[in-house]
Amino acid sequence: MIMGGVCHAEDITICYDGASVNVTQTRKDSVVVAVDRACVDIKSKYKDHILTVRLTGSSNDGQLNLKADGKVRICLDNLTLTSQEGAPLCLKNKKKTEVVVPKGTESTLSIAACNDTVNHKGAVVWAKDKLLLSGEGTLNIVTKGDGCRGIKTKKDVTIEELTLIVSTSGNNLGEKPFEMFAFPDMPEGEFPEFPGGFPLPNDSIMKGMFSKFAAGGFPNFPGGFPMPNDSIMNGGFPNFPGGFPNFGNHEGNDSIEGGGFGGFGGKHKYYAATKGIASKGRVIINSGNVTVRTATAGAEGIEGKQGVIVNGGNVDVLATDDAINANATIEFNGGCVTARSMGNDAVDSNPKGGFFMPFGGNSEQASDPAIIIKGGTVYAWSQVGSPEEGLDCDFSPLAVEGGKVFTVGGGMGEMPSVPTNQTAKQPTVLLIGMNIVKDAQITICDGSGKVIDTITVPFSMLRSASLVTIPAFKVGGSYTVKTTDYERTFTIAENFTIVR
Repeated sequence: MIMGGVCHAEDITICYDGASVNVTQTRKDSVVVAVDRACVDIKSKYKDHILTVRLTGSSNDGQLNLKADGKVRICLDNLTLTSQEGAPLCLKNKKKTEVVVPKGTESTLSIAACNDTVNHKGAVVWAKDKLLLSGEGTLNIVTKGDGCRGIKTKKDVTIEELTLIVSTSGNNLGEKPFEMFAFPDMPEGEFPEFPGGFPLPNDSIMKGMFSKFAAGGFPNFPGGFPMPNDSIMNGGFPNFPGGFPNFGNHEGNDSIEGGGFGGFGGKHKYYAATKGIASKGRVIINSGNVTVRTATAGAEGIEGKQGVIVNGGNVDVLATDDAINANATIEFNGGCVTARSMGNDAVDSNPKGGFFMPFGGNSEQASDPAIIIKGGTVYAWSQVGSPEEGLDCDFSPLAVEGGKVFTVGGGMGEMPSVPTNQTAKQPTVLLIGMNIVKDAQITICDGSGKVIDTITVPFSMLRSASLVTIPAFKVGGSYTVKTTDYERTFTIAENFTIVR
């Protein structure tokens, strides 16, 4: 171990050069720097000054471990840094850290592995306190290591101006054994007795399976839950031999992630799912270009436990699990968001921590909106069909106050999460049974036949439940939506209108 000196809380330059580094310190006072090969540890006692650190060069086996009592500003200047074990940027600061990528520069951070199966701190950027990612340059965050996230923070993470590209492809550290959902005060796997019951015909294959039900139950479940003839799910839920995929609340603690039911009432839970951006606080995007890609079961794109707020910028998320997820309100105030899930909801808010279950589990619904759309463009696309949705509020309120929205998904029955006449401040329609054809243009025309908007979706879905609003919509106006093998003309009768 080679010990460096101490310096004033500014101007530490670290140049990575393969298996070694060159550290330049301009002034000496209250900061300790230690170097071991290409691993640099910085400890600062300053509280009243911002510690500034510049990182440049390249290493295939390097790290920066930084612990400071005050604020820190880190400049990434054409840095290429890979850690073979643990976070290449491990920020244990007690106050906010700003990571800046200057205009005209491009930096890449990656992680090969994380064997920390106890704390699950595996991430390319791991921050104990608030994190601000800024600058007009490009930052690539790549993780192929098992159990590794792109960005993980214990408090808020804010993104401004930056072009941020996050991709994760490693495996989860493990999957918990299959679990049966158990109602409160009931043995695992059993159902409580319901007054009136759920009628089970005598010839149902499920007769006798749920002994706690009063007469009858789910009628002939393998054929599906019957729906009205005008429902997009006429004929009931399709027969899921393995149960409802990714159904219900799938949130866990910091180390256990979920992907929904894996059989009737069962749940998939994962240790350290390889999410793109995960925060125990909020994820706030003010501007810039943010692209997130995940590839493993249970890997959400953007997760903010205390909320997600998009104020501007371009956000493009493609995830195996929820594209955007929160245990609190998700707000879209501006910018352009494309949230696409390959296996779950596109945008999923779980207020008060979970899915509303009137006969057990979370019996409280939030009174505040779970999702608020005030402006910008929101494309929320779930490509797996029922019961997954474009926007999922877990039966809590959805508010649409402005902007442009186009969702694709199945929903629960014919009614996914929708606004009401009170929460739809901008006229909004639910198009039930819309056929989505991959890359085929969807046009929206006004009463005179003038095209007022067009959309294309990169996958196909029969009979989507699509929530649509644009600023041009007016109550009393007539409009036509048409695409391949689908055309509907309708009048918006009230703020929220259902079109079958």
